[in-house]
Amino acid sequence: MGSNEADKPLRRIGASFEQLAAVAKQQQPQQPAMAAGDFSRACSNVSVLFGCLGIAFKFAEMDYVAKVNDLLEASKTISTLPSMVELDIQKGTVRQAGSHTRNLLRVKRGIDMVKVLFEQILVTEGNSLKDAASKAYAQVFAPHHGWAIRKAVGAGMYALPSKSQLLKKLNEDENSARAQMQSFVRSSGPVILYVEDLFTSKNLGLDW
Repeated sequence: MGSNEADKPLRRIGASFEQLAAVAKQQQPQQPAMAAGDFSRACSNVSVLFGCLGIAFKFAEMDYVAKVNDLLEASKTISTLPSMVELDIQKGTVRQAGSHTRNLLRVKRGIDMVKVLFEQILVTEGNSLKDAASKAYAQVFAPHHGWAIRKAVGAGMYALPSKSQLLKKLNEDENSARAQMQSFVRSSGPVILYVEDLFTSKNLGLDW
């Protein structure tokens, strides 16, 4: 198997989020206008991670992929994330099921979940992902899920791949994976904050 970037999704994810982070960290009188297409394409690179986590995160994979695809389609006609949100505000559809703004909030949570998962993997000893994945789910997704989904996810945690199995799927060894995970944690933080600031600056809230 070759070792180019196409074979190594963590590197593709890291590079795309480094570019987004550079935009998110720009100091301007107003929030910089992040390109909707760049954001959506970077987020689409993350989809493979949910697929690698097995049945516990199957719901997240399906939900995340569908919402990223909606943002990708919308980005063909709406150039920036602030414009996307503003259009929904003008139409009164911000909280409507299927709105781009609602989908953006859900995608942001998916990115946040992966960030916390990587943070936990980096500080957890051993070959099991259960503790890291359980903590990431509890912190990011569980507050927004009903009892039935939380119960199903809890049961699915026992079917998670081991850390070594995950790294093999991602075509990385322990050292290279650690470096790539650290990179994503660093670069995704400013991007998550950017989206959260976009919502709070327009008094839309984040807990819905």
